[in-house]
Amino acid sequence: LLIAADCTAFSYGNFHNDFVKGKTLIIACPKLDDGLDVYTDKIVKLIDKANVNTITVTIMEVPCCGGLIQIVQQAAAKAERKVPIKVVVIGTQGNIVLDKWI
Repeated sequence: LLIAADCTAFSYGNFHNDFVKGKTLIIACPKLDDGLDVYTDKIVKLIDKANVNTITVTIMEVPCCGGLIQIVQQAAAKAERKVPIKVVVIGTQGNIVLDKWI
């Protein structure tokens, strides 16, 4: 499962080939979207019911994107199944500044 901040695809030139290929994609923006609790509940269901094996979260190197990681971590903590989470941070110049499992 790939959970991407909506701006990441515009900032990273090879986004589709490097991240989307072979994954199910969810797009979100913790700054602009309302009802963030809905995201948490849906991610819990995806982990538990859809048997997601891993979650990759792509965000930008800006403060508002950090909320997306928090949402995913909250959902993972609530889920019955445990899955590894990878965070990829895209810099404001379109480069990868962080790529790690959390």
